Parts: sequence; structure tokens; C-alpha cells
Amino acid sequence: MQAKINDTNIYYVEGGNPAAASVIFIHGFPFSSETWKGQLEALGHDYHAVAYDFRGLGKSAIGDGQYTLEGHVDDLIALLDFLEIDKAFVVGLSMGGYIALRALERNPERFLGVALCDTQSKADDNAGKLKRTAGAKAVKKDGAAAFAEGFVGAVFTPASIQNKLPEVDFIKGIISANDPVAIAGNLIAMAGRTDTTESLTDIAVPTLILVGEEDKLTTPDAARDMHACIKGSELHLIPEAAHMSNLENPAVFNAHLLDFLSKIKA
Repeated sequence: MQAKINDTNIYYVEGGNPAAASVIFIHGFPFSSETWKGQLEALGHDYHAVAYDFRGLGKSAIGDGQYTLEGHVDDLIALLDFLEIDKAFVVGLSMGGYIALRALERNPERFLGVALCDTQSKADDNAGKLKRTAGAKAVKKDGAAAFAEGFVGAVFTPASIQNKLPEVDFIKGIISANDPVAIAGNLIAMAGRTDTTESLTDIAVPTLILVGEEDKLTTPDAARDMHACIKGSELHLIPEAAHMSNLENPAVFNAHLLDFLSKIKA
């Protein structure tokens, strides 16, 4: 389905029970809402589940390719308004976690709880900013398929790559289908994002933190740092998983997510 959000067409999918509590899934970079299919199925009819493609990626409009994290948060809040959702649980992975954290900082009244998955609160340091700008230049020069080939090695465990886990090709396909301009624009958006670390102590909603044991991009140590700052938060490491913990070990990921949702829903 398409929603006209802030003058842009945003694609989203819905599942479950429209009358139940809403759970909003925000995918990582540079993926799409397709990565949440297993989680939407796991929630079944106990929740109203929504997964959307944030601006530029998946089936959402590309626009001018000039994105910011602030703009992505604007889109999230506008999507909640469009769907007439007053308050929701939000689940964000990687860049989706950056969006969720900034949304919690800006609009805490719109959320019932949050799951922060393979993400972190710290902004990029100078080396990180330079790496993202180099990536933006490379993807516009070499294309999305070449970018995908290099990217999957950073987000999956070596075992997943070696054993040719189907999810590896699945992610390659999603990345390759995205426009290089949109990939580059979202890299710049991440480079320019604000640091949300100081606001972690202000988070007053139930918080679940999940991270792959082998995540080298947003590490278990980064997850532990957030856990130490967010009062009452729950932290779980996902075994046999790196940055794509919801795909590499969905059974454990889903079990923790469902347990968390059931506790705070009650």
C-alpha cells in the first residue's frame, strides 16, 4: 500500500489485527520492509503489525535523494498520523534504530515501547563520516549490485556467507534493486545524524535491546552501553548472528521480541 507522506509516496504493508496494539517495524540500511516478513508472520493476529520502506528505499519514492534522519523521523510520525495510530510499539534495526531513537527523543508521547536491534545511539565519528561519503561516491560510480556484494560481508557472519545462507542472496537482491542515488542519500543522512546518547536516560517506555553476538557494525559493547543508560531495559545477545540478527537467527530473535511484547502489552 502507498501513503502520501510529506509529499512523498511511502510504501507500507499491514498484517494482523487492526484493532490490536500496533507494532511499527523500521528496516535497516539499505534494505526494505521485506526483511521483516518473518517477524510480521510471527506476530500473527495478536498485534496490528506495520512495516514500511523509508524514503528512497524499497518501493517508496526516491525523490531528490537528499535525505536526513530528521526527515525520516518526520515521515515516521506522519505515517502514524496517516494510519490513525496514536501510540505504537516501534522496532528498529540498524538505521531503523537510529530513526527510532531520534523519534523517541522528539516525540516520546507516540510510543508504548521500543525494540532497538543491532543499532547504537552514538553518531559517526570523523572516520565513520568519511567512510560513508566514500561509500556514497562508490555506489553512484559502480552501482547498487557492486555495493551489495561488498556490503553483505559486513552484515552477515562468516558462517552465513560460507554456507550460502539463502538470506545472503535475499539481502543482495534487495540492495541491488535500490537506486544508487537513494543509497548514497541515506549514507549521507546517517553521516549527519545527531547523537542520541544523552537522551537514553530519558527513555521512559519499556525497551528491548537485541544484538547479534558477532555484530561488528553495531557491536554487543554498543548494545551494553545503551542497556546501562536505559532504565529497566532488557538486553539479549542473539547467537550465530551478526548485524542481520532477525534473518540469521529468527527463532531466537522472534522469541525475545514476542516475550517482550507480551509482557508490556499485559
